[in-house]
Amino acid sequence: VQLQASGGGLVQAGGSLRLSCAASGRAFSNYGMGWFRQAPGKEREFVAAISWSGGSTRYADSVKGRFAISRDNTKNTVYLQMNSLKLEDTAVYYCAAATKWSQFWDFDMDYWGKGTQVTVSS
Repeated sequence: VQLQASGGGLVQAGGSLRLSCAASGRAFSNYGMGWFRQAPGKEREFVAAISWSGGSTRYADSVKGRFAISRDNTKNTVYLQMNSLKLEDTAVYYCAAATKWSQFWDFDMDYWGKGTQVTVSS
């Protein structure tokens, strides 16, 4: 599976962005999908995940109520809608694929995409 994230950019605090991650290769719907982020000088952290069917989602506490993950298996794409953005959301955002929930907590993903930069300004 090859993953390509897009949709990052510069946005003011309180604004919104929608990230997309397009997958190609092996059956997209076999994989749970997730978003991670890494801010300068910090370790990569989990942001959100969605099951292969889209029926289950998980969020980091820091983004609950502000971010929403979704997927469209007909388009092999996963999305991350980010609202009420804060300065601390500034990071490179990565999408990733895995077959088991446990892999998300261990950062042991099967596939990683290249990141997309999100910068939130005051």
